[in-house]
Amino acid sequence: MTTAIILAEPATLALGMIALIVLGGLVLVAIIIGFWIMGIYNKLVTMRNRYKNAYAQIDVQLKRRYDLIPNLVETAKGYMAHERGTLEAVTAARNIAYAASKAAAANPGEALAMKNLTAAESGLGGTLSRLMMVSEQYPDLKANQNMMQLTEELTSTENKISFARQAYNDSVMTYNTDREVFPSNLIANTFNFTAAELFVIDKPEQKDAPKVSFQ
Repeated sequence: MTTAIILAEPATLALGMIALIVLGGLVLVAIIIGFWIMGIYNKLVTMRNRYKNAYAQIDVQLKRRYDLIPNLVETAKGYMAHERGTLEAVTAARNIAYAASKAAAANPGEALAMKNLTAAESGLGGTLSRLMMVSEQYPDLKANQNMMQLTEELTSTENKISFARQAYNDSVMTYNTDREVFPSNLIANTFNFTAAELFVIDKPEQKDAPKVSFQ
């Protein structure tokens, strides 16, 4: 019986060592998987922050334009007394776009907010274009120094918005692509990394900044 106990002890030790090795292997695998998940998660966070920062650059330029438009309308009002409807349309479109931009800035990339902003910006671009077309009929307005300066600043701001929008869309495309491919999609779905909406002006004629010239 003593011999049986002596023989059992090495076997028990061997089984214990095997159990420890298996346990250590499982812990190592769990650590590797944990670091893998953390790496993908951090990458998605980085890309999400990148497109949000890109939208912040758009927001700066949008606010600049929203500040310019009331001054533009006020200057034009002194020369375009018979174009009240056009001026009021610009002001209304500006206010709608301003409200839409605030919603989008609160949650950049959110589908509904970005779609509303796209629609509002299309409407504002259309009313501004009509204002510029009508203003061609008023030579004194075209020669007004304040009007010339405002329209020049407006055109510059429009161009900056266009460039910033392209940078934002590029960042969104990179983020959306990464969150959709395997295995990133597993982490994205688990941690609620939702798709981001592009900021694309639907009408081709509205994709470019309104061409404004008072020279």
